[in-house]
Amino acid sequence: MKKQVISTVLSVLALALPCNAFHLNDSRSHAAETEMRDMSTMEIVRDMGIGINLGNTLEACGDWIADVDKQWGDGILTVEEYETAWGSPVITKEMIKGMSDEGFGVIRVPVAWSNLMEDGYKINKDLDARVHEIADWIIECDMYCIINIHWDNGWFSTFPDNKDECMLRYETMWTQIADSFKEYGDKLMFESQNEELGWEKLWNPWGGTEGKADSYALVNEINQKFVDVIRSSGGNNPNRHLLISGYNTGIDRTCDPLFKMPDDPAERMAVSVHYYSPAGFAILEDKDESWAKARPTWGTDDDFKELYENMDMMKKAYADKGIPVIIGEYGCPAKGKEADSVRLFLSSVCKAAYERQLCPILWSTPDSATDDGTIIKGHYDRTNCKLTDQELKKLFNDISGFKPEETTTTAAKTLPIRGDVNQDGTVTIADLVALQQFILGNGQLEAWENSDVCEDKIIDIFDVIAVRKLLINA
Repeated sequence: MKKQVISTVLSVLALALPCNAFHLNDSRSHAAETEMRDMSTMEIVRDMGIGINLGNTLEACGDWIADVDKQWGDGILTVEEYETAWGSPVITKEMIKGMSDEGFGVIRVPVAWSNLMEDGYKINKDLDARVHEIADWIIECDMYCIINIHWDNGWFSTFPDNKDECMLRYETMWTQIADSFKEYGDKLMFESQNEELGWEKLWNPWGGTEGKADSYALVNEINQKFVDVIRSSGGNNPNRHLLISGYNTGIDRTCDPLFKMPDDPAERMAVSVHYYSPAGFAILEDKDESWAKARPTWGTDDDFKELYENMDMMKKAYADKGIPVIIGEYGCPAKGKEADSVRLFLSSVCKAAYERQLCPILWSTPDSATDDGTIIKGHYDRTNCKLTDQELKKLFNDISGFKPEETTTTAAKTLPIRGDVNQDGTVTIADLVALQQFILGNGQLEAWENSDVCEDKIIDIFDVIAVRKLLINA
């Protein structure tokens, strides 16, 4: 009798089912979670824990990359060529999962959207798809994802001279990005820009106050435009949590009274600053510049005093007033530095920020090579999918409270029960019905791995048939 009932059910389903197939990496999948939880931006930022940047990757750009004479074959550029132009391997889901396994709760993904851009500032569809793919991987790994418009080949520097056209470009780009990602839930955050909001051609911070008000006013206008564009978009964007770039993302400049947070009807904003101080250690490698001397070590009393003063400044100016703070970048090069000082600096900045309720996001780039061919490892090893310095990992985990689970325990917890679509611990006719309802477009799936009974990364009629076989043979 049981087999007869199951066969009848399947016959009805087969007549109703369309020929749709749902790929597990499709933008409609659980990776593009649409939930917007009842959480404040302060709670979201705290939930992020500590983070890491996918640096020198999707923001890689430059006219030299597009030089047809230097391209192989027919000279047609691809998204992959840009992605790898600054030394990164092609990013894989394993690399992203490794970041999660190391304890990071948020990945900032800088993007140069102007790469391969078409007329009218139209964003390339393949680049858009690639950003979606990486964002989906991040969210699948239960991390937050931040995407921005990064340096983007420097067109932001022309804002003071060509404001109307630059504002049109900025608005057009964010309109497209907002629309493309509008259905994503609150695991996705938009950041208005990187470090380029602020112009020395308008105001020289080392030369008095002339032009200062004008430069700040333009920064504030651009950030307001960003909020207005996102809030007027569809989907979840009217309530999306947004990250507002500070003035050149400098702490002292962002704490200046002339910098204003935009008006936001949703009141869901955080502010972003970066931390690379002192420059001689955090920016320069092994060569002096006129504005700083390269330092191999960090950790003096003055170094800690400077760090604490800066973090306290952001806490007092923003966090204490209910405005969340994300340290969107902090870091230092490994070249020309003593390993102990690198570890001390990175862990100290992370701890000082986190203890003040600020979210620290490590700037991390691929491996690089010196002039003599020596390989300098990045902070995150993209080959082995783990932090290069495992002592640093332990310090980070102590700061965030992250406790890595044993591999065997994790495997036992996550092993899917194929066919258990409703996740009640067993496979029944209810699972069969739930699966067909989803394919018909009348329901949602939570247990994607359970539903992919054929294990082919696609949810379709063949999975329905496989569930039927499981029931008949039970």
